[in-house]
Amino acid sequence: MDFNIALLPGDGVGPEVMNSAVAVLSAIESKFNHKFNLTRYDIGGAALEKTGVPLPQETVAECIKADGVLYGAVGGPQWMGMKPHLRPDKALLNLRQAMGLSANLRPAVVHSELGASCPLRPDIVKSGVDIMVISDVSGGVFLGEHGYREGELGQEAFDTEVYSISEIEYIANLAFLIAMTRNKKVTSVDKADVYETSRLWRATVDRVAKRYPEVTVRHMHVGYCAIQLVKDPSQFDVILSSSMYGDIISDEAAAISGSLCMLPSSSIGAGSRGLYGPIHGPMSNIAGYDEVNPIGMILATAMMLSWSLKLYEEAAAIESAVRKVLAKGLRTADIAAKHGVKCSRITEEIALAILNA
Repeated sequence: MDFNIALLPGDGVGPEVMNSAVAVLSAIESKFNHKFNLTRYDIGGAALEKTGVPLPQETVAECIKADGVLYGAVGGPQWMGMKPHLRPDKALLNLRQAMGLSANLRPAVVHSELGASCPLRPDIVKSGVDIMVISDVSGGVFLGEHGYREGELGQEAFDTEVYSISEIEYIANLAFLIAMTRNKKVTSVDKADVYETSRLWRATVDRVAKRYPEVTVRHMHVGYCAIQLVKDPSQFDVILSSSMYGDIISDEAAAISGSLCMLPSSSIGAGSRGLYGPIHGPMSNIAGYDEVNPIGMILATAMMLSWSLKLYEEAAAIESAVRKVLAKGLRTADIAAKHGVKCSRITEEIALAILNA
């Protein structure tokens, strides 16, 4: 089968991990007789330098048309002083909006092969950790009104969180549907003791929960959730949250897995449209040195094959190859006990594991 894939390498280590994704897709092509038509487009700081904007209209149009979209990373210290609408990190937020993507999925797994890389005691993670963090990306504080104004004490900044019932219903329905395919447990994270948006969130989740009597639902204060993630992460199955809390909780879950570079992320919407990439960001300090761990990007590629292209066997082949390579003891510097291998080496090993399976 033929598929058109838009590649958004972006900034920092983005181009390096994108090369890893391309290598893995090439292996899938050979193994399963597919054809991936890969085209690269500018985004983030790279786009800003070329076109004057972090998200060119051509990039948006081609991503909307594509069967799948992969991104590497956006941003970097050199652009931190830009005006808000020109900052590279806004590109992903705006692209999600343009593509109609409403939910962000971040799976966090502690692989048995990487037990030594987990910062928690072995007895805490001995039961296994396999968490899916599902957060909204259509509303909340990330997309609310932002700005500066004059207040009683002089200039002040503000960021506004707004949620509608329909937005909460959509993300809650998705969380319960995914829980039905897993261990049928949803933990909804909020701060209902303080915020009206959280109180609406909790009431709406309770209402949606009645449609899924097989799923156990509980509400948890975001601070208590952060504590429980390090005390007993195996208690969690699906974590449902707003955009801001999800961003924080998923990063904590990623740290438990051993490295931010191990985890993929997907933003999905209606139908099969989606945006897939690692959660680690540009990591500009190691860009160009072949040091970055590409596994998060490679697993994001597997998510794209599964969620957008419906190539479930092919996605499973990538995930199996990652596990095989980790079982061989190969580690990049971020998860190595002593000396790590290069990004290109672990990419090659994963691609060969796919071909030789």
